[in-house]
Amino acid sequence: MLRAAVCCALVLLATAADAASPSPYAGQEARDIKALSPEEIADYLSGKGMGLAKAAELNGYPGPAHVLELGSQLGLTPEQRAATEALFQRMQHRAIALGKELVEAESTLDRLFASHTASSESVKESLTRIARLQGEIRQAHLDAHIEQATVLTAAQIATYARLRGYDAAPVHDGHHRH
Repeated sequence: MLRAAVCCALVLLATAADAASPSPYAGQEARDIKALSPEEIADYLSGKGMGLAKAAELNGYPGPAHVLELGSQLGLTPEQRAATEALFQRMQHRAIALGKELVEAESTLDRLFASHTASSESVKESLTRIARLQGEIRQAHLDAHIEQATVLTAAQIATYARLRGYDAAPVHDGHHRH
């Protein structure tokens, strides 16, 4: 009986200790936009890829930023380098513009809750805008990978995959298959 009482006491103490542990969100309540870290905000505002084009990158569609970084190892021609630089600039310009909109949309959502004026309808409207912007940002990055594959040769794409550590990645030669 005493043993059962000691076990129950230990279980209650452990439960109480768990209940008192801080949330993994502790400290984030001071963020300007609660749902985004300062790093995420900076990444969106600077047009960074943030892994949004993994579906392309890991399936043999190189990214323009990395192609430029690896340009000498890939043996880019002056024309390929110019085309890749122009592609990167277009992608980054689009991603930055959309990133600014997304950060503002997240700020709007945050203000709904901070002002205690959030309703199901206002949140739905805000989330619809955020989801659309997230998709458009991802599309901008994925489109750049698709276009980049048309600029490089199959041998350059294979070299890119090897240099990036994707030895098992399929190579896309820029041609569409049906």
